[in-house]
Amino acid sequence: MGAGPAGDLIGMDNIDGLLDRQDGVISRRQALTCGLTPTDVARRLRRREWTPVHDGVYVLHTGPLTWQQRAWAAVLACWPAALSGESARRAHEGPGRRAGSTDAPIEIVVAHRRKARAPDGVTVTRARGFEPIIQWNLSPPRVRYDEAIITIADAARDDLAAIAVIADACGGRRTTATRLLAAMERTPRLARRVWLSGIVRDVAEGSCSVLEHAYLTRVEQPHGLPRGLRQVVALDAGGRRMFRDVVYGGARPRWRQIVELDGRLWHDSTAARDRDMERDLDAALDLEDTVRLGYGQVLGRPCRTAAKLGRLLQLRGWAGSATPCPDCQKPDWGTSDQAG
Repeated sequence: MGAGPAGDLIGMDNIDGLLDRQDGVISRRQALTCGLTPTDVARRLRRREWTPVHDGVYVLHTGPLTWQQRAWAAVLACWPAALSGESARRAHEGPGRRAGSTDAPIEIVVAHRRKARAPDGVTVTRARGFEPIIQWNLSPPRVRYDEAIITIADAARDDLAAIAVIADACGGRRTTATRLLAAMERTPRLARRVWLSGIVRDVAEGSCSVLEHAYLTRVEQPHGLPRGLRQVVALDAGGRRMFRDVVYGGARPRWRQIVELDGRLWHDSTAARDRDMERDLDAALDLEDTVRLGYGQVLGRPCRTAAKLGRLLQLRGWAGSATPCPDCQKPDWGTSDQAG
C-alpha cells in the first residue's frame, strides 16, 4: 500500500488487505479507489457489514471500537493526518501503564495550511513542517517518537510532569537526550524551549529519573553541596555490574558517601527491597556508606534533606558546608522540623 507525504493511503489491489492493515477501518475514498462503486458502499452500510464511525469512514462491525480502530478512524477522517501528542506516544509505546481510558480523545495533527474539522472524539492541531515529522509507514501514521515526546513535555501541566515525560522516554531506552535535543531543533515553536533544553541536557549527564533530577536541582545545587558523580559503575560481591545513583568522595583523606534515590511508585516488592539491601551491604564491604532518599525527602523536604546531607558529608570528610537557599526557613533551617 502506498503511504507518504503525497497524502494517499491507496493503491491496494485487494480491499481485504487494506482492511486488515487498518484494523477493519476504511474510508469511502479508499473503497472507491479500490474498485467499489457508490452502490457497493451503500449496500454494505445497508446490510450493516460496515458501520459509520465518522463522515465517510467505516468499520467492519457494529460493536465497540478498539483504541486502534478509533485512531485509524480519526486519521482517515482528516486525511492526510497522523496521530500526535499522547495518541502518538501510545501508538509508539503500546498501552502500558499510561494508557488511560480508551475513550479519551484521539489527538491528530494536519498540515498548517489546512483547516480540518475535528470529528467527535478527535482533537486536531496544525503544524508547520508537517510531512517530515510523520512516519507514514506505521499503522496508523504518527508523529515521530522524539517530536511527540517534546510536544507532550512542552504542554505538560507543571515542571514535574514535564520532567517525567523526558525521564520516562530516556529511562525506557526508547530515545536518547541527543535525539530529543535534535527534535527540539526541528520544532519551530516551543513555549518552554530553554527550560526543556536544560532538562534534556541534565538527563544527558546521567540524571535519568524525575527523582534524580529533583535531587540535583532542589537539594544538591541550591544548597551548595558538592557535585556528586552520577550513575557510577560498581561491582557487587558476585562481580556483577551495577550503578550507584550519586557518589560523593574525596581523596585526602579518602572518603565516600553514596546516595541512592528510591523512586519506586509502581513496583515496590520484597524482591526489589532485597536487591537494594544487598547493594547497601556490598557498599559497606567497600567501607562506603549509603543513604536512601525518596520523594518525601527530595520533593517534600528538600531544604531539611540538604542540611542533613551537609552534616553527613562533613562527618565523612567534606571540608565545605551546606548553605540555605532562598526557600529555606531561617535561622534553624537545618534543624527545625518545619525546614524545607
